[in-house]
Order: sequence, then structure tokens, then C-alpha cells
Amino acid sequence: MLLQFSSAQGPEECCIAVEKALACFLVDAKQQNVATDILESVSSKHGLKSVLISLDGKQAEALSQAWSGTVQWQCQSPLRPRHKRKNWFLSVIRFSPLQIIEDSEIEFEFIKSQGPGGQHVNKTCSAVRAKHIATGISVKVQSERSQHANKKLAKQLIFWRLSEHQAQQVSVLDKQRHTSHYQIERGNAAIVFSGKEFKRIS
Repeated sequence: MLLQFSSAQGPEECCIAVEKALACFLVDAKQQNVATDILESVSSKHGLKSVLISLDGKQAEALSQAWSGTVQWQCQSPLRPRHKRKNWFLSVIRFSPLQIIEDSEIEFEFIKSQGPGGQHVNKTCSAVRAKHIATGISVKVQSERSQHANKKLAKQLIFWRLSEHQAQQVSVLDKQRHTSHYQIERGNAAIVFSGKEFKRIS
């Protein structure tokens, strides 16, 4: 199961709301024993423009349903105190599980991690570069310390990228994801938060 949190091209306040909503969602997921992995995220100056998350667990379906839809944040802008607008929106879109791809369809290369990480960086080949043989789609994952965990995330990201690739012309999935970045149903929020403390009120 995949969930996409998106500011839908909204202002920075909506990006802040995405980051705050994601934090609340991850708390809910942990409480319900739903495993989560962030597959993609797009940062903004003050928050997150969008995040793509995979869910796994018995309660994943119910959790994704509970969060799907429009999320509203009722708060005076933390960036523009004199701004009249006090309602900020983001969308949470649920996508169906992706078709499983066999390991034989993917080339895996295990390499040393790069970047900050202290003593654990560049000592073991825990990072994974994965390439889908038929299409040439490739990804690199080094967010986890174990090779096995990074391989799992790389496969999930390959699945997602492949679905996008196959769907460029006619796929409903692609159209849904593209549309979700530009349209939010306002006035019918599934979840509402309030104030700078981002307290859930419905």
C-alpha cells in the first residue's frame, strides 16, 4: 500500500502542514504496528512539498483509508503573521499495491554509502544501486545501515518508478498522482488540525 502526502502546489504553509501531518501519521502507524518506509520526498524551504510512503501490516489498509483525503490545518501563518488566510490544505492519496517484480528482473549493485554518517559510512557496502533490466530504470538507496533493508527499499522504489514509466500514456495511476499535485478538495476535510501545536480536532 502506498500513500502520497502532497501540498498540491500550495504555499510554504501547506508544505509545513505536510511535514507536520507526516509526523502525526508516523505516530499513528507505529501505534498500530504498521511498518512504514519513505520512498520519496521533495523538500521545500520550510517543509515538504510531497512524500511517498509504503505501508505494511495488518492495519495498513484501515490506516490508509483513515488518512486518505484532504487534511486541513487551521492556523495563522507562521511565516506571514499578517496574512488573512488561516486555512491550509494538503492531500493524502492512496494507491493500490504494485505488481510484484522478481529479483531476476533487477540488477543489484552493493556499494559503499556516501555522505554524513560517522564511522559507519564507507566501511561496508550497505548502499544499493538497483537497475530494472528491461527498461533501464535505476535507483540508489542508502538510507538504512543494512544491505538487506536498502535492497528492500530499492525494490519498492523500482516498482513505483516502473509503474510511472509504464503509465505515462494511459495509466489511471499516473493520472491520479499527477492530478493530486494540483487539486485538493477544500471544504470537505477528512482530518483537521489546529494551531501551531498541530493538535488534531477531527
